[in-house]
Amino acid sequence: MASNDGFFSKKDLRGIVLLSPTQISRLEGEGKFPKRVRLGAHRTSRVGWPKHEVLAWCKKREDDR
Repeated sequence: MASNDGFFSKKDLRGIVLLSPTQISRLEGEGKFPKRVRLGAHRTSRVGWPKHEVLAWCKKREDDR
């Protein structure tokens, strides 16, 4: 498995993008941040963010500065 395969947890994500959960949710809702993926079948299942999408988002922000 490549290092960018898989998912970031909410805790992992916060350490990488340095945004609060509220900011992340707002950006997701505006279509400006990768959408979370439900990792189980139930409504209360854990969620994760695809690593490759988050890393691409970070790279684009860096390139755009």
